[in-house]
Amino acid sequence: MHHQPPRTSLRFSTYSMAAPSLTPTTQTSDSAQAEIRDIAVGLDRMENKALSSQRVMLSDEQSDNLSKLALGAKLERALERRMSGQDAVMRPRPRSKNMSINITVTEHQQLSEKV
Repeated sequence: MHHQPPRTSLRFSTYSMAAPSLTPTTQTSDSAQAEIRDIAVGLDRMENKALSSQRVMLSDEQSDNLSKLALGAKLERALERRMSGQDAVMRPRPRSKNMSINITVTEHQQLSEKV
């Protein structure tokens, strides 16, 4: 068994049964508290009580349906942007000798198969 030497310093600990306090450890300045109060009052004034009472609360199913519709609309817009201005233009292809020989050989094979 390992034997530890006795401590040279004393360790004191305290235990409190009281509830923890909510007082801040650093005192805030009165001007900061006044500024926070002003912001809160301004936000309260900005809220329109009449409009808040008319706000619709959607069920989960309605919310899912709306999100699916929104996703569909987003996809349509993206595809529209992607496909616009990409119409195919038919240009005459330059014929090479190998290509014309290939075509005549396949035409000849098709004719011989019919007979």
